[in-house]
Amino acid sequence: MKKSLISIANLMHSADPRSRFAFEFWDGEAIVYGNYPEVILRIKSKEGAKHLLCNGFLGFGEAYMVDDLQVEGDLQELLRLGICLNYDRRSISFWKKVQFLIHSLATRNTLGRAPRNIEHHYDLGNDFYQLFLDQTLTYSCGYFNSETDTLEQAQLNKYEHICRKLALQPGETLVDIGCGWGGMLIYAAQKYGIKGLGNTLSPKQCDYAKGKIEQLGLHNQIEVVLQDYREITGKFDKLVSIGMFEHVGKKFIPIFMHKVSQLLKKGAIGLLHTIGKNTESPGDPWITKYIFPGGYIPKLSEIVGEMGRAGFPIMDIENLRFHYGHTLDRWADNYEKNVEKVRSMFDESFVRMWRLYLHGCSAGFKYGSTRLYQILFSNGLNNELPLTRKHLYQDSHN
Repeated sequence: MKKSLISIANLMHSADPRSRFAFEFWDGEAIVYGNYPEVILRIKSKEGAKHLLCNGFLGFGEAYMVDDLQVEGDLQELLRLGICLNYDRRSISFWKKVQFLIHSLATRNTLGRAPRNIEHHYDLGNDFYQLFLDQTLTYSCGYFNSETDTLEQAQLNKYEHICRKLALQPGETLVDIGCGWGGMLIYAAQKYGIKGLGNTLSPKQCDYAKGKIEQLGLHNQIEVVLQDYREITGKFDKLVSIGMFEHVGKKFIPIFMHKVSQLLKKGAIGLLHTIGKNTESPGDPWITKYIFPGGYIPKLSEIVGEMGRAGFPIMDIENLRFHYGHTLDRWADNYEKNVEKVRSMFDESFVRMWRLYLHGCSAGFKYGSTRLYQILFSNGLNNELPLTRKHLYQDSHN
């Protein structure tokens, strides 16, 4: 067992000979690469070693959650080395595969199941999310005009960037599919004078958004409803969906696109802001099991193909993966500053789980195959947009 772990360590170092790290084993023996390791992986038991060897990143995550593995130093550096080794592609045991298949079937995003999947993640409590998100409670990729931008400024930059892509005009109607705590709608109503509708399946998000809208005196302009996207009705001038498409599920992508075509007026513009991949790669069973049940990260070709079948000409695609890495690092920093409050709300396993989630996602965007796409499209042809992108980068309205 130890020989196999040393072999993995050797492969990690071969993937990046400049790396400085160490493995410490349950019997006190250690293997060290380079002077002053940036990160030390402590394998505290043979059970933890078995998880590592048999179940890939799922095993690593589960062993880390129960403290069979400890990481001292830069967790993201360890994750980067794992990505260099394609550790996420290591096969899991037969019984783990069976369990994962059963879990996947049980958490498909049907109309009946989708609310429970969303509740698992988004109804942990607004007070929890306020510990690491910015003042707008925006839980999606920011847009950094500069690396010195605050987290809140990056989120406002993102909203502005999207508003410009959509060419929003006063009095237009905007539907926000999966609106979260309402940040996009609030920004568009205040800055661009739109009228809008947003939906969420999280009661806590919905209650917060309604209260914020009332507090800001925007209740005559925008509304947030507790409703599945498949049940939204109406016709809108513009459509946006930010960080929700990852919850749709592979089977339901055509249904999502059909609903978008029903909601958008002919020739109207939409923007899909979603995590995606360039090419086929295995899903992350740890993320699916513990963080986002029912989640699915689509390939860009899947999204584009279904948009084509729905009759949506694509006008622009932008990849913001660097921006999401920066965003997640800011969230992770805020999380650690408030980790004792998190521990008091939940337990140590939860603390470790969310630490790994935030750093793992950041590493995926910075070093792995994860992407963040903004896809601008229209419902049928639209010949009214500017010829160039210059309008996106003029002096900000903020």
